[in-house]
Amino acid sequence: MHNNKSLSRELSLISLGLIKDKGDFKLNKLQVEEIFESALDSLINHCRDELDYCEAELENASQKILESELHEGVNSSFANVRDELKKSLQKIETVMNTLSVTLDFPKLIVTSGEINIREDVNQRISKIINNLSIIDSDIDQAMDGWRLKRLPRIDRDILRLAYVDINFLSTPIAVACDEAVNLANKYSDMQGRKFINGVLRRLQKAKSQ
Repeated sequence: MHNNKSLSRELSLISLGLIKDKGDFKLNKLQVEEIFESALDSLINHCRDELDYCEAELENASQKILESELHEGVNSSFANVRDELKKSLQKIETVMNTLSVTLDFPKLIVTSGEINIREDVNQRISKIINNLSIIDSDIDQAMDGWRLKRLPRIDRDILRLAYVDINFLSTPIAVACDEAVNLANKYSDMQGRKFINGVLRRLQKAKSQ
């Protein structure tokens, strides 16, 4: 269930990025469906890119092993090659870990019986579209001197999704914040992650008062 909800949030974020942000989103159900399909394609293409990268790193490592075997005993560069190998293999391990999670996504969408992810994404996007001014206004108040519109689009959408989780979908605040941070770790930069963290803490405080 948790994985499915995380997937819904990620697909919602990608979907929102496909909608032009002019301060007033207006979409019908068919348009939202089309956006969902595009978001799903983007996620699957991301999986393929990760796989291609992984394959290239593996080839690189294999080549270095071959070279080290050819040169071993001829000169003392084996230690350097071995270090390079370790680095390559660590990169592969990192990518593999990402892939083991990411490759489940399309499968989850097809096989999930617990929650209709498509409907969940539609609901999240609709909540944002239909309540945009109040969502942005409330987030603005937690921005501590900043304005939401000054943030990069991806950061705005991560905060909007967290707000919807907390205020419309009865998600426990700690869970909503963790999920937003996970999205920020994957899609935002260091500055964005720090900023999102700060705003979420203030939203959390405001909600608990």
